[in-house]
Amino acid sequence: MSALLSVNDLGVSFTTPAGEFDAIRHVSFDIAAGETLAIVGESGSGKSTTAASVNRLLADNGRISGGSIVFDGTPIQDSDERTMRRIRGRGIGLVPQDPMSNLDPIQRVGTQIREALEVHGLAKGAAARSRVVELLEMVGIPEPERRARQYPHELSGGMRQRILIAIGLACRPKLLIADEPTSALDVTVQRTILDELDRLTTELGTAVLLITHDLPLAAERADSIVVLYRGDVVEQGGATGILESPQHEYTQRLLAAAPDFDSIRLVADRPAPDSSGGGVAEGSAAPLVSLRSVGKEYPIRNGLWGAKTPFVAVEDSTFDIARGETVAVVGGSGSGKSTTARLVLGLEAPTRGTIDFDGADIGSLRGAERMRFRSRVQPVFQNPYGSLDARWTVRRSIEEPMMLHGVGDAASRKARALELLDRVALTSATADKLPTEMSGGQLQRVAIARALALRTDLVVLDEAVSALDVVVQEQILELLVELQNELGLAYLFISHDLAVVRLVAHRVHVMDHGRIVESGTPDQIFHAPEHDYTRSLLQAIPGGVPAPQEA
Repeated sequence: MSALLSVNDLGVSFTTPAGEFDAIRHVSFDIAAGETLAIVGESGSGKSTTAASVNRLLADNGRISGGSIVFDGTPIQDSDERTMRRIRGRGIGLVPQDPMSNLDPIQRVGTQIREALEVHGLAKGAAARSRVVELLEMVGIPEPERRARQYPHELSGGMRQRILIAIGLACRPKLLIADEPTSALDVTVQRTILDELDRLTTELGTAVLLITHDLPLAAERADSIVVLYRGDVVEQGGATGILESPQHEYTQRLLAAAPDFDSIRLVADRPAPDSSGGGVAEGSAAPLVSLRSVGKEYPIRNGLWGAKTPFVAVEDSTFDIARGETVAVVGGSGSGKSTTARLVLGLEAPTRGTIDFDGADIGSLRGAERMRFRSRVQPVFQNPYGSLDARWTVRRSIEEPMMLHGVGDAASRKARALELLDRVALTSATADKLPTEMSGGQLQRVAIARALALRTDLVVLDEAVSALDVVVQEQILELLVELQNELGLAYLFISHDLAVVRLVAHRVHVMDHGRIVESGTPDQIFHAPEHDYTRSLLQAIPGGVPAPQEA
């Protein structure tokens, strides 16, 4: 079978202040119609650079320095922009990694999907609007007609990622480049999306170039795998063969670092919670954080001039976080996980109920007391691009909370920033880089370093490791546990990755449609789930899960 896409001996270089940097070297692979090829590797390995080369969307300082790219019989490595505009969309679709930087914040999401259809002459008017609703349903977004009228900031991170997937699939391209398409999604929606990609490859002959750091997912979904390490192909072949018998030590390390339900947990069990539903054992010290009957509603306008109706994001949440404890909240995109995180951070006020931090209602804090609260509670958000100032160097971003709270002098702040970079597996050379010069995974490590700058009591981690490859993810999780043991840190750990949650959490709360539907220890939740929704999350995990035990 002839290749739809043929990449031969590809090299890509970037011009930097320090000189020419070879991002990838001698990369070769073929993808046939209807085939899925996965490129796997750690952050900075060259995965996304390879994808950007195929679509000719390299940054301005990047260039194809060698080799060839042939798509559907047409050499495109030297094609002009007019030719590439015809190919992109209908020939090559793209699902990029970061939804917030790839969605227009001032356009409704339905308009942005419709634009892809209209630009390529596939549908207009009522037909386009109908197709938008179909696409939103296909990628698992509830109430698609209402969601189509919303703006990106009104949707969760997972929903925004699904909007990008809908745009990428809108024109039914011959080749779909999916750059970490499900990294922000819970496992049930992940399975829905990947099942749809499988259907396209089977029914329409669409080829998929899947960029991912999730090797088990790649092995389950791809026909073949290319493993990249620091710009070089270190192993490639059939997905099953690489998973069962990896030859290169780097591939072996990727597999060993991937968390599963046989991995040894990084934290020890803690005393069982008391009967009130909190997370602190009877007779122990008072909890650091206490939520009681917390609810959060948002007013949603029906149409341009319609009346506002309440949308319930969180309903009747009650749980505690003890000092030195990791409490995880898991659930689907839009389940209320991130809203819970914002409420605990004090970024939003609950509509009802109370949230106490160290014995004080955070809603009543003012002035110096509120400033003190801010220094003791730090976030690591899901999207590092949105939480790091693009104009600031990495070192300045890490030093910012120390400067704001008057910690140390310039020399001590610089030393602390360099120490933290080392702790999160980044070299001191990254201190003077800008966010645009770093990968998404590297930026998330910077965000974690910044959250640790003040040696806080509580860190709220909202999908903090979802953008990291498994090797760096393993390092970060071990670091978080080490810091917790050393400093007595508490973590509110928001995640859709149940295998990761099992490694680090002492307590787990499962949320669905704003409500906590099940709570318990990791062993209780993952080995003896009681709620149907929890079971559905477990059944959707790539590679399988342990059989539920009888209660």
